[in-house]
Amino acid sequence: MLSKTRRTKRGWVWNQFFVLEEYMGSEPQYVGKLHTDLDHGDESVRYTLSGEGAGSIFTIDQTTGDIHALVGLDREEKSFYTLRAQAVDIETGLPLEPESEFIIKVQDINDNAPRFSDGPYSGSVPEMSPVGMRKISYNSNSSDLVYSNK
Repeated sequence: MLSKTRRTKRGWVWNQFFVLEEYMGSEPQYVGKLHTDLDHGDESVRYTLSGEGAGSIFTIDQTTGDIHALVGLDREEKSFYTLRAQAVDIETGLPLEPESEFIIKVQDINDNAPRFSDGPYSGSVPEMSPVGMRKISYNSNSSDLVYSNK
């Protein structure tokens, strides 16, 4: 039997942006753009940003809603930042929409050398050994994320 429930339309849902770790470009790193449907491009809306790193690590263009990272970030020190944004009517100062919370996640790059435990290691391979013969095993770890086992 078919269900008679109807799907309701939801507004645009977003809650996270991504920023590359250890960015060293000459310009601040673009993170993303906030926008409200009530912004018609006539500069009547002001975007505000608050929360972790607002104004010091992250900045927002109050007219366009563009968010930039002002400094290089290290995922091993902090992997994400929680911020809040709001669109405000520039004439009345009243919010056009409720304040919205979102996360900026720091994407990991392979910037840390592996660490080997219980070294140093040594080994020898007998002459005429078959290809692929295992002679020594060791463990290593890194504070970088592992995205695959390939």
